[in-house]
Parts: sequence; C-alpha cells; structure tokens
Amino acid sequence: MKISRGKTIPITLGQCPIYLILKENWRLQMDIKIREVRESDYSEIVTIWNNDLGSPNVNLDNISERITRMKKDGNYKIFVALFENNVAGCISVVQTMALEYEVGYLKINGLAVRGKFQKKGIGSKLLKHAEDYALDKGLSYLILNTGFQRTEAHHFYESKGYDKLSYCFTKKVH
Repeated sequence: MKISRGKTIPITLGQCPIYLILKENWRLQMDIKIREVRESDYSEIVTIWNNDLGSPNVNLDNISERITRMKKDGNYKIFVALFENNVAGCISVVQTMALEYEVGYLKINGLAVRGKFQKKGIGSKLLKHAEDYALDKGLSYLILNTGFQRTEAHHFYESKGYDKLSYCFTKKVH
C-alpha cells in the first residue's frame, strides 16, 4: 500500500470509522528492508556513493574488486536499504581496533540515502542496523567522520545521540 503525506486514510475499529491525516514527518518504516549488499546492487551503490555521498572515487570499474576484498577480509560489511523495491541507501562499516578501546569499535565508512528517498527514515534504519550489528559483535562504540559541509548529516548524527569529538585529517602520500 503506497501512502503519501497529507493523504487521509480511513480505518475502521469495530463499528467506528477513524480518519488519519498523515503529517509531514510521518514515515512508513515497515516498508524499509535492510540486507547485505549483492552484486546486482553495485550500480546503485556507485550512484549513491557518487551523487549522494559525494565520493567520486567509486565506479563500476572498481566496485566489484573492492567489495570482493572487503568481503574476503571479513571485518567489513555493506548493508543496503530497500524502499519500494529500490536500493534507497547504503552503509559501509568495518570492525577495527585501537589501543583505547578494549574490544575494538565499529567504524562507519559511509552512510548515504538517495535524495529522492531522504526524510523517510531510511538513514535512521541503516544507522540502527549498524548499531545492532556492533552490539551483536560485542562492540560498544561506533565512530564516523563527516565532511564540514555536510551540516544536515551533523544534525542527523547528533539527533541520534552521536557526539562531535574531533577533526579528521587526511593526506595523500604518493
């Protein structure tokens, strides 16, 4: 059943009809499915990574080899969100270690939702899936980086309980 915002939905409880009017922030989360990435998803992942995450270094020529290496390593996972039978978003994570974390942590390498599917709870569901995955692995922390210009993403993560703690620096050495 497709439901859009602002639509009136008649529901009958016993003999009493009830009419619901969907508000702007209403989300039909039951239609969002999360699963591990499949090879048939690769072209959608490339589109999401390039257009919605803004990372142009992923393309159809290199994605298969990279995901194969990630799967072989065993510490990496990529999950996709399906909404209305479309790959609407994805999250890439890696279980890693650091001296300051007794059992390691889960690093979110990227989380993105296609523009036309944003504000439907998809990013929240992907993030929750990663948090549950971390708990299943016995990890207590998730860490991520996000660009300065992605202020909407900053607000999103803060609204989910994430603290802004540091800057991330990068340097290409060759």
